[in-house]
Amino acid sequence: MSEEPREHPKDPLHGVTLETVVRTLQEKYGWEEMSRRVRVRCFTDNPSIKSSLTFLRKTPWAREKVESWYLWETRRKPSH
Repeated sequence: MSEEPREHPKDPLHGVTLETVVRTLQEKYGWEEMSRRVRVRCFTDNPSIKSSLTFLRKTPWAREKVESWYLWETRRKPSH
């Protein structure tokens, strides 16, 4: 399944893949904190990037929560 490109360049997630979002949060916070903030089984039971991506692509409400968290993080501390 391919990623759908974001439609508008003013979209803050334009050019950022869901995989980048999940990997960034996982590397910074780990699965335990991710499961605390977004209560979904793909973060608690045998978590992996692959299972998380599969679930989030099929579950818009969960994807929205994860992407919102990622945007909050990127705005809070700009990357170097």
